[in-house]
Amino acid sequence: MKTCLVVDDSRVIRKVARRILENLQFEVLEAADGQEALDACKTAMPNAVLLDWNMPVMDGITFLKHLRKEQGGKEPIVVFCTTENDLSHITEALTEGASEYIMKPFDGDILEAKFQEVGLI
Repeated sequence: MKTCLVVDDSRVIRKVARRILENLQFEVLEAADGQEALDACKTAMPNAVLLDWNMPVMDGITFLKHLRKEQGGKEPIVVFCTTENDLSHITEALTEGASEYIMKPFDGDILEAKFQEVGLI
């Protein structure tokens, strides 16, 4: 079973994403900020990361930059899921190694389609 780390400071978003991803046969791990997510990745690297941009402690783009420097950190497919929808944010995310970008709010169809596009399902 593939694993997906859901990184968002909103417990509600994490819960919604968990429900969708579990229906898509993913084992789901959660983190409330980028530092928690980085610590989780150092313990066990997931197959995928669903990542928010704006979070306390460590934001999503900083997490992504650190992740890509970790042992095995180039492997996870990273999909940003955020309200940041301007071209500069999208360009920076893709430049730093994100595979896809989803705008909030999202639903199961959107998440499933994006995960199919990047080859996770």
